[in-house]
Amino acid sequence: MVKRHVDSLGVDVSLLGFGCMRLPLIDNDSSKIDYPRAQELIDRAFEGGVNYFDTAWPYHEKMSEVFVGEALSKYPRDRYFLASKMPTWEIFNSPREDMEKLFSEQLRKCRVDYFDFYLVHALDAGHLENCRKYRMYEFLKKKKDEGKIRRLGFSFHDNVEVLEEVVKSYAWDFAQIQLNYLDWEVLNAKGLYEYLSEKHIPVIVMEPVRGGALATLNEKAAGLLKKAAPQSSISSWAIRFAASLPNVMTVLSGMSTLEQVEDNIHTLSDFTPLSEGEYQVISEAVTAYKASGTVPCTGCRYCIDCPQGVAIPRIFSHYNLYQIDKNKEAFANNYRSLLEREKAHNCVACGLCTTHCPQQISIPDTLKEIAAFAAAV
Repeated sequence: MVKRHVDSLGVDVSLLGFGCMRLPLIDNDSSKIDYPRAQELIDRAFEGGVNYFDTAWPYHEKMSEVFVGEALSKYPRDRYFLASKMPTWEIFNSPREDMEKLFSEQLRKCRVDYFDFYLVHALDAGHLENCRKYRMYEFLKKKKDEGKIRRLGFSFHDNVEVLEEVVKSYAWDFAQIQLNYLDWEVLNAKGLYEYLSEKHIPVIVMEPVRGGALATLNEKAAGLLKKAAPQSSISSWAIRFAASLPNVMTVLSGMSTLEQVEDNIHTLSDFTPLSEGEYQVISEAVTAYKASGTVPCTGCRYCIDCPQGVAIPRIFSHYNLYQIDKNKEAFANNYRSLLEREKAHNCVACGLCTTHCPQQISIPDTLKEIAAFAAAV
């Protein structure tokens, strides 16, 4: 496994990082992690040279940290880097005491005395205000001074202007941004990456395969990539795109199958950056993919729980699959499998989901369109 040395942090981090927010499940219940299968993935990643593992308080309905703590407890503490995050959207009645309690609980769940990397979670303009209001950075800086955090950073979902404000407000060791070849232009990941590089802040990449969307694509886009590299997986192009950027420290992949782990290890062991010709192929594939009409949802589940019970990510997943394969019968069957209260027509356009969506999707409008489509098939 290729490792990147980061002078400013004094670390050698595997170019592939394991994101623990899409672990294998029991009965498709996001809170019920399939421990034997998930442990197998962690073990294979560790064996393959992965030394960076990323979790967070809300992942798998607050169960990811518990699993990660158990899964990594079999390994020497100095053999891996562990990252977790402080949720900016929690309501703190007594901010200092509640942050202390939450942070201590995270250490307990993860079975560690310190975090190698720790982040203020999902900063955007609104969450930055929470960070300031609760003096969150100052609290975490004290934890760093105490040795309970080794490196302090933030994950980010907003525009370059807000990013500039975040960087100018505090001293950060690293930053985590959504970056992939689709969002390079669509969400200006290029601008975010270039600004952080200009400020000499190492970058951790999240959503390099956009929640799995860039592992399938549509027929035309996938065909372009397969023609250029018949032996390579579709997802490997997305992983290589992120890893080819020199200021990227590690590329997080939310792996849920052994096949994904093996493919990613293969891609980033004996790694070759993209060539000029390959960048051109990706550009052509993006043009073809954008014409497919898919919803730009990564399945992050920040929109859950919907007050009405609408299964937003699952609806988008079924609809996107239809947009790729154009199989109306398969879409109809998948949609019928939803409980009645989970279907799109139950959306009352309260807008709560939209305020939490990192992709800035107009979720109520999109659900309305899908409800109409579902009624017609």
